[in-house]
Amino acid sequence: MGVLRILLAVLVLAAIVTQITDQILNDAFDPAGYFGFFTIQSSLMNVVVLFVGGVLALRLAAEPELLARVRMSTLSYAVITGVVYNLLLRNLPADGSFVGLDWPNEVLHVWAPALILLDWLLAPGRPALAWKRIWFALIYPLAWLAYALLRGTFTDWWTYPFLNPGEPGGWPSVLLYIGVIAAVIIAISAAAIGLSRLGRRESVLLEPDPA
Repeated sequence: MGVLRILLAVLVLAAIVTQITDQILNDAFDPAGYFGFFTIQSSLMNVVVLFVGGVLALRLAAEPELLARVRMSTLSYAVITGVVYNLLLRNLPADGSFVGLDWPNEVLHVWAPALILLDWLLAPGRPALAWKRIWFALIYPLAWLAYALLRGTFTDWWTYPFLNPGEPGGWPSVLLYIGVIAAVIIAISAAAIGLSRLGRRESVLLEPDPA
């Protein structure tokens, strides 16, 4: 599993590097805009987490609690990225801006989220997380949301259409989307924590009675 994590980290990083290179070659690279996207920031987090997790998986039988907590959080970001993109953004018409290579986009929005989810479901050595850790997963999304709304307010450049109060529905629609996405992140995190605790409970039940 350690080797597979490292290979996935390399694949995600290759997708990001390919996108940047493609945009630079076509004079379409805006660093502030590109690195402002939730997808890119969370994907870079996953590159680091997958690589560190892969190295530790090759060296340790049990995963440190802090790493499991961070993996639970980045798992929720990857899954929500895939869900939001495929439900809300995939079929949006082009706005005239540069359209790059397709495969890096598919890696970041489809394959990486699916494989990261499989890693959580199948990888051994994961500790049972406390339920209170669910709020740990909200720290980054709330910080990113504050940044995205402030930037949009002052520059009128919105990372995603559903965050733009100038679109039909206005602020009520924006707040609804934020609420739904936050609820989904909490639900994914809760499911991840529940699975970690379920695995621990099953192992305890299978232990022989010392009496």
